[in-house]
Amino acid sequence: MAFNYHPDLLAPYFALPQGSSIQAEYVWIDGDYELRSKTRTITKKVTDLSQLPTWDFDGSSTNQAPGHDSDVYLRPAAIYKDPFRGGDNILVLASTYNSDGSPNRTNHRHEAAKTMELAKHAEPWFGLEQEWTLMDMDGKPYGWPKGGFPGPQGPYYCGAGAGKVVARDLIEAHYRACLYAGVRISGINAEVMPSQWEFQVGPCDGIAMGDELWMARYLLVRVAEQWGVKVSFHPKPLQGDWNGAGCHTNYSTKEMREPGGIQAIHAAIEKLSKRHDEHIAVYGEDNDLRLTGRHETGHINSFSSGVANRGASIRIPRHVSEKGYGYMEDRRPASNIDPYRVTNIIVETTLLDK
Repeated sequence: MAFNYHPDLLAPYFALPQGSSIQAEYVWIDGDYELRSKTRTITKKVTDLSQLPTWDFDGSSTNQAPGHDSDVYLRPAAIYKDPFRGGDNILVLASTYNSDGSPNRTNHRHEAAKTMELAKHAEPWFGLEQEWTLMDMDGKPYGWPKGGFPGPQGPYYCGAGAGKVVARDLIEAHYRACLYAGVRISGINAEVMPSQWEFQVGPCDGIAMGDELWMARYLLVRVAEQWGVKVSFHPKPLQGDWNGAGCHTNYSTKEMREPGGIQAIHAAIEKLSKRHDEHIAVYGEDNDLRLTGRHETGHINSFSSGVANRGASIRIPRHVSEKGYGYMEDRRPASNIDPYRVTNIIVETTLLDK
C-alpha cells in the first residue's frame, strides 16, 4: 500500500488558528514492539504530565489484549514538542497498563523505572547508537538497483556524494525533528551497508534513555512515512556479505566517569561476562543472524572485551583506556531492542548484582 503525502494541500489547514486548544498525540509500544499513536484535544496548553489524562485504546487490535477485555490504558510518561503540527501541540510518550492496573506485557518501562530508582545513587548514564535501514515499498533496500545490487561495502560508511549516500534529505529532516521535539539526539552518520544509517541519542540518565530512543524512533517512522519509505530495525535485513544493524549501548556510572574509573569499568565487564546468556536473551530478536563473529561483531555464543576492538562484546574506547576513566560500549544489542530492557539488565548486572 502506497500513499503520496501532500504538504501543499495540508499547509492552509495547518495555518488555521487553534484557539486555546492543542492536539496531543499519544504514542505507545504495541504488542509486537511497533509504535502506534492517536490524537486527542486538550483544552489548554500543557506544561506538565499532571495536566494530561490517562487514555485507553482497543488492545485487541494491537496484540495487547483479548477481545472480551480489550481496554488497555495509556498513562503519560514523557512530553515532547510536536514537529509535525508545531505550535503548542505535543507528542506524549505513554506507558501501557491492563484493566487491573498491571503493566501490559510489552510495558518494560514499568520494571526499568523501579530498577533505575534503586540505582540512582550511582548515576547511570547511557548513549545508544541506533542503526536502521531504509526500505522501499517492495521490501528491498531503498535506492538499490532494481533486480541488482550496489557495489561492495567500503565507500558508504560516513560517505559523501552521489552513489555513496541514500536519502540524506530524509535523514536531515529526522535530525531536525528530533532537535525541535527535545529529543537528545547527538549525531548521525551513514553506515557501512548502503541505505543503512545510524543516529545517536544521549547521554541520558536512567529511565530517560528508553524514553528518548522510543520517541526518536517514532519521529523517524513518521518522517519516513511522508517520504513513502519504510524503516527496518531488523538486525540483518539482507543476507550475504552486508553488515547487520545494531544498537550499541554506551554505559557509565559516576565512578567510571571520574579519574581512576577504569577499575570500575573492568569490574563491570567482569560482572557482564558472567551473565552473557541472560543479556543475549533481551538483546533483540534474530540477533544470531548478526552476531556471527564477522562484520564487526563478536560471536553470539561467546563473551569478549578489548580496547578499541569492534569485534568484541564489550569495547573500551582507546581514549578511555589512555585517560583511565570514561565509559564502555556494549556492542551486543541488536537494532530492534527494547531500550528499557537493555538498560534495565545492564544496571541490574553491574550495580544491583543480579
